[in-house]
Amino acid sequence: MRWIVGILINAVIFVALAGFFDGFNVSGFGSAIIASFILSILNVLIRPILILLTLPVTILTLGLFLFVINAVTLLLTDGIMGDAFELSGFGMAFLASIILSLANLIIQKSVLEPRKEK
Repeated sequence: MRWIVGILINAVIFVALAGFFDGFNVSGFGSAIIASFILSILNVLIRPILILLTLPVTILTLGLFLFVINAVTLLLTDGIMGDAFELSGFGMAFLASIILSLANLIIQKSVLEPRKEK
């Protein structure tokens, strides 16, 4: 259930990013859901391999290289989706990965994990 909620949240973020930036285009909410699903599959299959291959660089940059890996998975999603999900280049993918990561962090901490009262 949490995985489906994560896909829907990412789809909403994709639509919002498409509204804010000219270099980020999504043809509709259905395309955003499909792109979010593809991104989640890539995050399960491809992202761990990329993290393992780039581990020394990730350690040297104190984990900031993970944003580059996220941008690469977004570009792979763009390549798979075709015209329904478009990113103008690596810079836009990098910016979108930062915004997507921060938005997911905020949403997970505030909405999905309620505070425990003492």
